[in-house]
Amino acid sequence: MKPSQEPTTSEQDQAAFEQNLIKVEESLQSLKARYTQVKATQQTQAELKQRLARLHSERERIKEQLENLEVELESRLLTWSSQSETFWQIVRFLGLGLVIGFALKALID
Repeated sequence: MKPSQEPTTSEQDQAAFEQNLIKVEESLQSLKARYTQVKATQQTQAELKQRLARLHSERERIKEQLENLEVELESRLLTWSSQSETFWQIVRFLGLGLVIGFALKALID
């Protein structure tokens, strides 16, 4: 074969086959990379869903604790010992008011 001669059909077919093979290999590598990315994304999504579920249950637990604390604080505010001082002040001033009222009525009559 002389260098100035055109390549034969079998050489052209072989060169085309090699180019197609290279393209297929590149496509396969690209497909493998996308598959790996999809798998990683799916795993991340599953982890985030689990984390969201844990956070939701923790939120509910904290909400319940806050409600319990509010009830406890309200019950402490309304105990007799904390209200007794106020109660006795009311009794004193009402008694004093009644005494003054009777005294004024007695003076006026």
